[in-house]
Amino acid sequence: MNNDNLIYEKQIKHFKADDTKEKSFCIALPPPNVTGTLHLGHGFNNTLQDVLIRYQRMLGKCVLWQGGTDHAGIATQMVVEKQLNKEGTSSKILGREEFLKRVWAWKQYSGDTIVHQQKRLCISPDFDRYRFTMDDGLSAAVVEAFISLYKEGYIYKSKHLVNWDPVLETAVSDLEVEKKEEMGKMYYLRYLLEDNPMEGIVVATTRPETLFGDVAVAVHPDDERFKHFIGKKVLVPIINRSIPVIADTYCDPTKGSGAVKITPAHDFNDFEVGKRHNLPTINILDKKAHLIDPAPQDYIGLSIKDARDKILKEVEVIDIQDNMMSKPYGAGNRSHIEIQPFLTDQWFMDMTELAKPAIAAVKNGEIQFFPKHWENVYFQWLENIQPWCLSRQLWWGHRIPAWYGPDGGVFVAKNHQDAQDQARKHYGHDVSLEQDNDVLDTWFSSGLWPFATLGWPDKTKDLQRFFPTDFLMTGFDIIFFWVARMIMLSLKLTGQIPFKTVYVHGLIRDENGQKMSKSKGNVIDPLELIDEFGVDATRFAFCEAAAPSQDSSFAKKKVEKARNFMTKIRNAHKFLIINASQITSINDSHPLYLWIVNSLRQAQKSMNQALSEYRFDHFSQIIYKFFWNDFCDVFLEGSKPYGGTGALGLEIFHEFLHLIHPLCPILSDELYQHSYPNDTLSNQRWPHHDSLPQCQIEPCLDLINNIRSIRGLFALNANQKIHIYLSDDWMVFTPLYPMIEFLTKSDIQSDLKGHHVSASVGDKKAFFMLADSLKLEEAINILNKKIAQLQSDIDKLDKKIGNVAYQNAKPEAWEQDKIDHQKKITEQFILKDAYQSLSNEN
Repeated sequence: MNNDNLIYEKQIKHFKADDTKEKSFCIALPPPNVTGTLHLGHGFNNTLQDVLIRYQRMLGKCVLWQGGTDHAGIATQMVVEKQLNKEGTSSKILGREEFLKRVWAWKQYSGDTIVHQQKRLCISPDFDRYRFTMDDGLSAAVVEAFISLYKEGYIYKSKHLVNWDPVLETAVSDLEVEKKEEMGKMYYLRYLLEDNPMEGIVVATTRPETLFGDVAVAVHPDDERFKHFIGKKVLVPIINRSIPVIADTYCDPTKGSGAVKITPAHDFNDFEVGKRHNLPTINILDKKAHLIDPAPQDYIGLSIKDARDKILKEVEVIDIQDNMMSKPYGAGNRSHIEIQPFLTDQWFMDMTELAKPAIAAVKNGEIQFFPKHWENVYFQWLENIQPWCLSRQLWWGHRIPAWYGPDGGVFVAKNHQDAQDQARKHYGHDVSLEQDNDVLDTWFSSGLWPFATLGWPDKTKDLQRFFPTDFLMTGFDIIFFWVARMIMLSLKLTGQIPFKTVYVHGLIRDENGQKMSKSKGNVIDPLELIDEFGVDATRFAFCEAAAPSQDSSFAKKKVEKARNFMTKIRNAHKFLIINASQITSINDSHPLYLWIVNSLRQAQKSMNQALSEYRFDHFSQIIYKFFWNDFCDVFLEGSKPYGGTGALGLEIFHEFLHLIHPLCPILSDELYQHSYPNDTLSNQRWPHHDSLPQCQIEPCLDLINNIRSIRGLFALNANQKIHIYLSDDWMVFTPLYPMIEFLTKSDIQSDLKGHHVSASVGDKKAFFMLADSLKLEEAINILNKKIAQLQSDIDKLDKKIGNVAYQNAKPEAWEQDKIDHQKKITEQFILKDAYQSLSNEN
């Protein structure tokens, strides 16, 4: 076991919820699918949540981070199906029982792998409380929810047009369909009038292969071209079925020929037209999307493509035109084939009434989205919500708790015995019952996750203490799949919201902004990053990339930069250990010490603010800037002329380790345990201070920066001391003169001699004496060129920050440009002051 593991194992016992604490905080960790291993997005998402969890734990709250895994019906069944195919067998050959044994074995392997990966990320859920969406407790909750919603009339079974995957042979929900823009064809076919075969109507269609299911031809009621056809009959080509010409506003006279064929069993829009006109539905496809009767005998068994090719050879084709169209595929393109509208018996849930309180909960502020604009996306979907197709024709999942009697009677019950009791009352005697073969959509059980994992439907202590949960972190792509459904189901089944805050993050993309995928070869394994750069550096890079709601470009160089920062912290610790026993003139009243304490506490205040606003990127930036700029560049370096920091430096460093522990749990504990070997920061409180020591040394820091700028501007030798004269009002900073001289390789003089440039630092004056080798005219010329260059840079930045479109598109970059703009104005002001002083001498 390596050192990281030893440190992490010491922390694990503190991941449990401490019931002795008064205040509570709970997050339900979005359960990863047992389809394989965690990817970079999981590492990113889990790290940000862990920062928040560890922070809340250090605040002294009873914290529960409820984790677990999701069975992921279709996706997991596909994984195991592929394994079986490689072995030369299949689920159908094995049968349902043996196939499910294989899936459970895979679930165990994948679930163990996921937990191992999460521990490598050093996240801190209570692993002893991990749940699985098909464990006994959650399965019982699923059945309870189904029965309750069925009894109230929300869940029902109906023959309806659904999205059908012909490869997996299952229904999929609207949300699981991914539309792709592709170039297709628009075919113009002639349908002859039944009473006058010499005349016909030209129909435009993108799907000639479904014409055997046609039940009408529709035109717009106001389209003058076709008014005389309305009410007449035309013949379906090849089979000569007589169908009516109807008028419906669904038709668009400007598209195609203006006339469309109506095939209710194989088109969602046609299905609605069919209902309005009481038209029959004729299904011509089987579950594999092959043609069946009533197609002609020589078409039966053909695929859609083969049927289309054959039909186009046998009908009168007037024209064929290119047509850009939106084609439906399974989300994630699992089966790589078009989704088909298919008429079949399925279980549905009516969502209209459930959506109303879910909308109200966000509008009245009970649930808040961060960033807020995601509320609009949420509202748009819920305000136009459709019935949810719950059933899936799979074997892996929660089997629908419905049993059928010999006459088709339906008995929804917790188990077979309860179903038998219902059937006995219905029939008056015992009958043979058969359970529904279908399983529930994965998202149904996922929708119960926040409260079912806490013991619902029982009124457990956990449910009372931790529900509603406090926070949910998720990607924008599952607001509809998961977030909205959790809210609707929670409000209906528990009467409470499932969580108070929804934090929506963007996608993690590669360094070129491309979506990561195996086919592109740009996937980054988070464990490989940990192996190469360390877990703390990987977590730090994730946090830096967490700009809210924006997709983040991620590259190894960001983790490498973070690794260098971790090295900086380690090196500082070595320096402090050596210095702790050294004699120094820095004490707890020294201005440099008071200033660094003030700086640390100001940083902590900003860190508190950042996490309260879920600005994880700001949180990491505050850590970086404080430690690199203030602690190392000023405090450690500035302490050297005084003999070092002494023991005070290590005290400040230990407090800093407390602050970085939520983000860097291994490094912080490793260094902390150098002084306290039997302790862990996972059991420590977040620092709290009622007051800040007041000590302003900023004028000295500004002076140091000005001296460095002058040295660089005039290209002075690095070893050459620059002589400085300070006006009398600098006397208050006399204790810091050794630091100024050491950090700038300068010498503060008591007299002003020779050529010099002056600079204003606030209301104070500083004078820099030029070397004898530098001519006055040369110095003036250098200043003049630099001032002009700065003016050019300022003008360019003026245009950029004045561009509203740029500000909206790249707010982070815009903010940085504003900072750069002000810096250049300040630098130019200083140089103009220096230029003026030299010009006066000239």
